[in-house]
Amino acid sequence: MTYEVKGVVARSKGAPVTVETILVPDPGPGEAIVDVQACGVCATDLHYREGNISDDFPFLLGHEAAGVVSAVGDGVTDVAVGDYVVLNWRAVCGQCRACLRGEPQYCFDTHNAAQKMTLADGTELSPALGIGAFAGKTLVHSGQCTKIDPAAPATAAGLLGCGVMAGAGAAMNTGAVRRGESVAVFGCGGVGDAAIAGAKLAGATTIVAVDVEDRKLEWARQFGATHTVNSKETDPVEAIRALTGGFGVDVAIDAVGHPKVFEQAFYARDLAGRVVMVGVPAPDVRIELPAIEVFGRGGAIKSSWYGDCLPSRDFPMLVDLYLQGRFPLDEFVGEAIGLDDVEEAFDDLRRGEVLRSVVVLDK
Repeated sequence: MTYEVKGVVARSKGAPVTVETILVPDPGPGEAIVDVQACGVCATDLHYREGNISDDFPFLLGHEAAGVVSAVGDGVTDVAVGDYVVLNWRAVCGQCRACLRGEPQYCFDTHNAAQKMTLADGTELSPALGIGAFAGKTLVHSGQCTKIDPAAPATAAGLLGCGVMAGAGAAMNTGAVRRGESVAVFGCGGVGDAAIAGAKLAGATTIVAVDVEDRKLEWARQFGATHTVNSKETDPVEAIRALTGGFGVDVAIDAVGHPKVFEQAFYARDLAGRVVMVGVPAPDVRIELPAIEVFGRGGAIKSSWYGDCLPSRDFPMLVDLYLQGRFPLDEFVGEAIGLDDVEEAFDDLRRGEVLRSVVVLDK
């Protein structure tokens, strides 16, 4: 059986997205179909549309999603029909060298569905991050489905699928923020604010938010920033040192991915501090630092893959904390929209007018 649903498609580089009929096949071995309830509009989807990730057009966009499993293929035992899930784009294989050494969060051979969803004329679609969830149904590998408490609304829970998990994990997992430590987060969009929320949850007592827009800095305070710095008006490195007794922070997180921002994060940390890059850089940019500074400051420089998360561990934990009122997922949701509104949501995202627009599939 083939299912017909509506989905948001990017047909060519830079062209406005279109809502089209998508054909979703029955799940094969190891696969599952998820009826999508809500899906966040992430900057990664815009990067796909702009051709900044690959040129495998047409793309079925959307990946920050929650919904209900409606069908499973042969051999699937980890999820069942009726399970409420958040989708993830790193379904671990269990067999690669990272998995076998007990570090599945670094899995080097993650799974996606083997079959392709298509347009009505048979053209194969490339699903964004192996998910493609701006659609009524999507086909994924069963390992991409993470069961969570159904008490969490899909509009909030789905955001764990990418940006919120990346930011929170950059602080809690990659940066390993500890109680009483100081943290600076550069860039206060969805990922940066999630890093701030994660740092607060981990027990950081000084959390400095850095951005060039006062509106975003105000958002950052809502997520737990204790201090803010507008880097258009003030040197952020000097400001951060002034707030930390002249030393710098224990953990500096670059949620932008720009060489200048990374350099600021590098110099804003204390000796033996940790620098974390979670913002995605453009493929052609380079970072240059004096080798003696890299050596002399000690500590660690880390990149953060998906917040170094293990979805089966981290998604349910963060949902439970959300339901306890300790992790503010609802605060990331700026507006609920329909499939027809995704192109406008991209414009809002570029202008920094909303943390997350969320597509609700019954709209």
